[in-house]
Amino acid sequence: MTLAAATELATASNENLANISNTLIYSAMAVYTLAFFAYITEWLFGSRSKVARTAAALTAKDGAAKTQGPAVAVKSAGGTAVLERPKVVVRSAAGARDVPDGPGAHGGDEKGDLYGRIAVSLSVLGFLLALGGVIARAASVQRAPWGNMYEFNITFSTVAVGVYLLLLALKKNVRWLGLFLTTTVLLDLGLAVTVLYTASDQLVPALHSYWLYIHVSTAIFCGAVFYVGAVGTLLYLFKDSYENKLASGGKPGRFATSVLERLPASASLDKFSYRINAAVFPLWTFTIIAGAIWAESAWGRYWGWDPKETWSFITWVAYACYLHARSTAGWKGRKAAYIALIAFGCWLFNYYGVNIFVSGKHSYSGV
Repeated sequence: MTLAAATELATASNENLANISNTLIYSAMAVYTLAFFAYITEWLFGSRSKVARTAAALTAKDGAAKTQGPAVAVKSAGGTAVLERPKVVVRSAAGARDVPDGPGAHGGDEKGDLYGRIAVSLSVLGFLLALGGVIARAASVQRAPWGNMYEFNITFSTVAVGVYLLLLALKKNVRWLGLFLTTTVLLDLGLAVTVLYTASDQLVPALHSYWLYIHVSTAIFCGAVFYVGAVGTLLYLFKDSYENKLASGGKPGRFATSVLERLPASASLDKFSYRINAAVFPLWTFTIIAGAIWAESAWGRYWGWDPKETWSFITWVAYACYLHARSTAGWKGRKAAYIALIAFGCWLFNYYGVNIFVSGKHSYSGV
């Protein structure tokens, strides 16, 4: 076989792998769409049954005008045993109220729970298809599949779903994340295949380094975990407002009640988001350090205030401020949550805004 024939065969093989990758990504999107509808069905079936009773139990008041927490119904062989949910302290300040965690997206309904488990199974299948698409993309270019925004997007969404499934496997109460996660993953993949798609190609010489595997992989993982933390923070703000309204004697709307009563208590959501962000912050610090080491190898300097470097540092400062605020009594709760959302906004701009609208040394990676 001549060199030209071998090159042509290799090119055809790479094109086939790229087509397989695209097929798997589109298949993953189809499965995630089914999961999206299954998660919606879980919420709908829950709202028709026990959520209404849970909301009534939470808003009911006894003779002493003290808000009561909903009970948990536990089926047993001889009938139904009703157990009180463990109390979750919402605030550490004086006069804090105790609010129980909600029953989950299914609202305690058996049929809703069935659809929730179907949704998780579909999420697993979609994750495997997307992972196969990422691997096929890597095989088609014979490198790490993180050379442009399209490749970063499909990897980022895959890792985000992987983090969610890992938390489920660890028996964490996070199935309420499913609907929000699949919605944004579908938007992310839709943006990737329509606007950001870039044909398989080789990298510029500066990117041919083992630091590509270290620096970019940690950046993707950090972004996925920061996203999960941001969803928890956003929901915390809604749930905290809801609890405040109940505590002040207000009556939230029917839709808000149906949705928010199923979520964990605001204290639980706050703690979840804090732990997520605190756990991944050291890795984000390492990501910036690894990028500086790679910059010295590629460009002969560790730091040059390139737009990507600058916004990575701004993101680091924002999350450091959030962690510091959490340890400061006057800035706990909603104030710290706002800082966390600003920090995640910095991360989003660092990726989308800088890559699309700002020119710099990282621009060669292309869209």
